[in-house]
Amino acid sequence: MIQNPIIRGFNPDASAIRVGEDYYIATSTFEWFPGVVIHHSKDLVHWRPLTRVLTRESQLNLAGVPSSGGIWAPSLSYDEGSYYLCFTNVVGRKGVFKDLHNYVISAPSIEGPWSEPVYLNSSGFDHFLFHDTDGKKYLFNMQWDFRKGKSRFAGIIMQEFDPDEQKLTGSVKLVTRGTDIGVTEGPMVYKKDGYYYLLVAEGGTGINHAATLLRSRSVEGPYELDPDYPVMTAKGHPEHPLQKAGHGSLIETQNGEWYMVHICSRQLPDGSGLSPLGRETAIQKMAWTEDGWLRLASGGKLPALHVPVPALPLHPFPKEPERDDFDRSELSVHWHTLRTPADPSWLSLTQRPGYLRLWGRESLYSLHRQSMVARRIQSFRCEMETCMEFEPASFNQMAGLVLYYDDQDHYYLRISHDEEIGKHLTVIISDQGQYDERESEPINGWQRIYLKAAIDMDKLRFSFSPDGIKWQTIGPALYTGLLADEYKSKLSFTGAFAGLCAQDLNGTKLQADFDYFIYREYS
Repeated sequence: MIQNPIIRGFNPDASAIRVGEDYYIATSTFEWFPGVVIHHSKDLVHWRPLTRVLTRESQLNLAGVPSSGGIWAPSLSYDEGSYYLCFTNVVGRKGVFKDLHNYVISAPSIEGPWSEPVYLNSSGFDHFLFHDTDGKKYLFNMQWDFRKGKSRFAGIIMQEFDPDEQKLTGSVKLVTRGTDIGVTEGPMVYKKDGYYYLLVAEGGTGINHAATLLRSRSVEGPYELDPDYPVMTAKGHPEHPLQKAGHGSLIETQNGEWYMVHICSRQLPDGSGLSPLGRETAIQKMAWTEDGWLRLASGGKLPALHVPVPALPLHPFPKEPERDDFDRSELSVHWHTLRTPADPSWLSLTQRPGYLRLWGRESLYSLHRQSMVARRIQSFRCEMETCMEFEPASFNQMAGLVLYYDDQDHYYLRISHDEEIGKHLTVIISDQGQYDERESEPINGWQRIYLKAAIDMDKLRFSFSPDGIKWQTIGPALYTGLLADEYKSKLSFTGAFAGLCAQDLNGTKLQADFDYFIYREYS
């Protein structure tokens, strides 16, 4: 059986395709750079992060985008030897407005090189490029309506895309307003047995999320609704282990079996409904009814925790090493930077071989130029460890180990300097933007210091060591729910990261050197 979720930790909005014997899933990255992770499998059981798509600032400018803005719901497609990826860059999400821009890029290989973006529209997010069998291409996306008294999610629209002119052409057509579930988004289109099937996400990306199917004999509609909608939802079942189930994408195997990948979320067991792991990717086996509608093979509407494997040879990948010694010339596929690409102006893996060197820039509250390298937290029980060298001379100079949700909510075990106690280590808490300093320990004369963060479900503890052998805890037990999407009812969509960072608010770019980073899971 396949154990869900298949791609753990912050990896939402899965868009899946099969090309030959290879399966690929694209997931959202929001404000993190590079943009869009491509995951690869040959058996739908074992998955690995293969590459990132938006690797150049000319493709993606995230400077200043709000937290939980940036890349929303990328969609993969393939046609006649070319890969296509549509993506949205949400540059503003204040009040009733969504300031966003939609693009498409292409590549001869899933690993690139990917083209420069072609601008499409800005009418709404979650766009999908459908390649019809007659050679025509159509763009589908949800339409956003900010007006008072109107539904913000104003239905799914479509427009033809001219691949020669590289632009949208013809009139915009409304194909469905969705169902009474509401919040209709995430359109995916498939052609089967003379029908165009439109799979949409509904109910919002929280606990009411759902996947709904419609169909039509014409790509332009009208689309009839599945009489037993939705296909899948966990709404009304707070006890179920996979919550927020929706936003599906279909795959047909080379043997004719059908599966759907989708968003899910696993919550802390404290009854809070929070998940610091964010929205993850799960998979379901599907079955077609005699009258041409799609159902969960497991029956009912609830997403299954365990799913039958397809009739494909198993293809596991080598286990990922827990330790990164920073001995390569580039960061591994697991690492992201915040809003700006890694470049020699603030990051180096070669100036001091075997170390990650960061030059301090702006604060953890900045939406522009932070010096942070971070990776997803993918387990409720794990620990992160590093060893660093840093010699601050001012309270404005800081570096250390950060557990980061966004600019408002994070925990930080940092080294800095104080006029009275000198070089010291402090636990910093930012709770909904409220800054606080907890326990401090003087570390004068320490050239090297080992830092650790240990997560056990809803508890986080920091510790430190002079030698990596004898460890001392610092600060109180911290609540990991602070690192979750819906903490204190905020409307955000990412997940927790563990990272290394440096700040120099004097503007002198003091360097911090990190010897290694360990990410170790216990469940």
